[in-house]
Amino acid sequence: MTTTIELPWPSGFSLAASSRFVMNFAASQGGEAASALNLTFALDRTWLPVGVRVTAGDGVISAEVVTNPEGASAASIHENLVRILNLHVENDPLARIGSEDRIVEHLRQRYPGLRPVQFPTPWEAAAWAVIGHRVRITQAAAIKQRLSAQFGHRTEFPGGQVLDSFPGPEVLLSLPAMPGLTVRKFDTLRGIARATLDGVLDAERLLSLPSAKASSELQSLYGIGPFSAELILVRGAGVPDLFPSSEPRLAKAMTALYETADRAEHERIAALWSPFRSWVALLIRRWLEDETGEIARGVPVSEVPTPNFAK
Repeated sequence: MTTTIELPWPSGFSLAASSRFVMNFAASQGGEAASALNLTFALDRTWLPVGVRVTAGDGVISAEVVTNPEGASAASIHENLVRILNLHVENDPLARIGSEDRIVEHLRQRYPGLRPVQFPTPWEAAAWAVIGHRVRITQAAAIKQRLSAQFGHRTEFPGGQVLDSFPGPEVLLSLPAMPGLTVRKFDTLRGIARATLDGVLDAERLLSLPSAKASSELQSLYGIGPFSAELILVRGAGVPDLFPSSEPRLAKAMTALYETADRAEHERIAALWSPFRSWVALLIRRWLEDETGEIARGVPVSEVPTPNFAK
């Protein structure tokens, strides 16, 4: 018997925008047409694998559980999906920010209903940070997808799409090596896997800490620097109000949009976006990729001209 889970539908949320975001993100284990979103992942804490198909219609967002081989509870799947899709935030929190920042308002109108779609867990975000260190995003995504296919759980969705979940920390610790990873990266992942099982990367725990403290704790782990810590907090745990000051692409985009390369000025501008600095940063990075295609093409762009709407 198929299990269907009803999810909250906050005002202004667009499943189509979330679906497009996932399809355009190389590291995701998700995809499908804009009318639906297929996801496969291991649940936080229990690491039970599931495959779900999220659809919206008749005023309801629902998740059909396509695969659930180890019997994860509906409540646990619901909790994870609400966090991953940021459905717990009511209304459109960027409307007020847009009324005070014309650039944010332009981007909000350009990408209506777009909210961050998290990595399923901080563990997976951390793994992505390690895998992607000093390699192109497209190359890192290919490695991650191969590891998922070899060691994760496979789900075949209606329509024929096949997705593989990224393996949980216990699976990684049971392996002598992982194809495509250097010995150093694999050893780094093993350390992070142990920390994850000890609760250090628990999403709820990270969200409960002040961002500076959470970042400091993460950076105490071998192989995790400021950039990776920000990625884990913003894209893994879902911290809504952290300005990713270590993200070079964000700095490049803000230099174009706000016509200043001063990092301190970027911080000052971002302070006006609180308490959703992470969300605005997502809009800006989305705009940058649409303008340059540097991630998709694997060719960095050194400088971006200021667009007419920002002049």
